[in-house]
Amino acid sequence: METSVSRSVLADPVITALFAEMYRSAGRDDAGVLERAYSAAAAQPAPPTVEEVTAWCGEAALPVAPAVGRLLYLLVRILRARTVVEFGTSFGTSLVYLAAAIRDGGGEGVVYGSEMHPRKAERARVNLARAGLAEHTRILEGDARETLRDVPGPLDLVLLDGWKDLYLPVLEVLEPAMRPGTLVVADNLDMLPDGYLDRVRSGGGYTSLALPLGDGIELSLRA
Repeated sequence: METSVSRSVLADPVITALFAEMYRSAGRDDAGVLERAYSAAAAQPAPPTVEEVTAWCGEAALPVAPAVGRLLYLLVRILRARTVVEFGTSFGTSLVYLAAAIRDGGGEGVVYGSEMHPRKAERARVNLARAGLAEHTRILEGDARETLRDVPGPLDLVLLDGWKDLYLPVLEVLEPAMRPGTLVVADNLDMLPDGYLDRVRSGGGYTSLALPLGDGIELSLRA
C-alpha cells in the first residue's frame, strides 16, 4: 500500500526563493546600515534610546541565521505550539520559519510578532503574504513592552531577537502568560546583557543552555 509523505512548506519553491532573496539582501545591505548606526551612536554624548536605534536600523533586515530558523521550526513542531511570540520582527524572516511550523503542524495557532518601525512591520507583512503564511501571524506595531502585554496565554515559545537591552523587560512582560514548559529562545548570545543571563541561568524559574547556532542562542525552559 502506498503512503503519502507530506512536505514541509519550507520546501515550497516560493518560500525557498523568498529566503534566498531576504538573506542576499541582508548580506548586501546590513553591514552598511549598522556601520552608520554605530557612527551615529558614537557621535552622541549619551547612550542612544530605543527609538533612535530603531530609526537608524530601519533598513537593516538582521535576520536569524538559517540554522536558528530551522531550530525554531523544529521547536514549534515538537511542542505542537499554538501560541508563539516574537520580539523583534524586522523584515519577517523568523516569522516565516515560525508560521511555517504552525501551518505544518495543522494550522491551529498564531505567531505574534512585534516591531517598532512601521516600514519594517509593513515589509514583514508583505513577506508573510508572499510566503502564503499571513493567516498564521499577527504583527503588533509599537513598543513591545506595551504591545505584548495583552497577548493571550499560555505561551508555548518565545523568540527574543530585538534590541538586546529590552530582552529582560520584554521577558518580564510575557512571564505572566507563560506556562511550565514554555521555551524561550534568545538570539545573539555574545550581545546579551548580564541581567538577562543572570535571570535565566541562576535559578530564576528557568533551566537554560547556550547553543552554538548562528551568533549563539540561549535556550531556556520555564519551570
